Amino acid sequence: MTLALPTPAEPLKIGTRGSPLALAQAHETRDRLMAAFGLPEDAFRIVVIKTTGDDSVLIAADRPLKEIGNKGLFTKEIEEALLSGGIDIAVHSMKDMPVAQPGGLILDCYLPREDVRDAFVSATATGITDLPQGARVGSSSLRRRAQLKARRPDLEVVEFRGNVQTRMKKLADGVASATFLAMAGLNRLGMAHVARSAIEPEDMLPAVAQGAIGVERRLNDPRTEAMLAALHHAPTGLRLAAERAYLAALDGSCETPIAGLALLDGTDLWLRGEILRPDGSETITGDIRGPASDGAALGRHLAADLLAQAPKDFFAWR
Repeated sequence: MTLALPTPAEPLKIGTRGSPLALAQAHETRDRLMAAFGLPEDAFRIVVIKTTGDDSVLIAADRPLKEIGNKGLFTKEIEEALLSGGIDIAVHSMKDMPVAQPGGLILDCYLPREDVRDAFVSATATGITDLPQGARVGSSSLRRRAQLKARRPDLEVVEFRGNVQTRMKKLADGVASATFLAMAGLNRLGMAHVARSAIEPEDMLPAVAQGAIGVERRLNDPRTEAMLAALHHAPTGLRLAAERAYLAALDGSCETPIAGLALLDGTDLWLRGEILRPDGSETITGDIRGPASDGAALGRHLAADLLAQAPKDFFAWR
């Protein structure tokens, strides 16, 4: 059967948030589809959808994510548009994605993964160890906040939300002396120079799926299924299968400080994980190796191992 490709008259509608980074990710997806199928740019239409997490009032107030909706606050409205047919595909930062999709939707296309590391951003210090006693550091990530407190309990950690540009302005305004961003986002925006240093995973394990772009579609749409199959990066898919199964077995919300990273070594996979108390007073780490084809099972096994090590009150604060 011949694939009915999109045309300028009937373009493929790509849903995305409206931040510069989200748009860069949507444009990368469009450009890869254009190259794969020899299509012109106007055979696609970028549709910007405002999500709850993009509310400027909430961002300015630096409200904690768990108070306003957790991971779904960056995806709910986009997924509703996808289900209703308002868009044909949705482009997401995978570290923002809940571990389960609404009925009728599926995530089975990942673009090649970017740099997984966290970026340390400051006008006055080159790294965490260079910050003066009691310095204020901004982050909305429970993981980053807990990891920072585990390493530097003397630091003051404050809520710090917004896109890259908003956070840079907050630094310039003196809201904090330093913050963290994802190197992947800075690279995609051509802003890698903003990072004073990149933090190696051995020093600060990243968020699950950090650096990965996922493209979501409707289950009953064979055209988008065929088109996205041409983009899917299998190695990234293997890594995320392990990481997301690990996250799902622990806690798929934004209410628990969780880090995890899978790496491939030929046909084998190495998965590292870390869970922390929010104040950084206790961390539990572990790792597992096995066939990459068993990634989801490896993720669940590592999660079970970490949970077995955790005291009964480890998650009592939730």
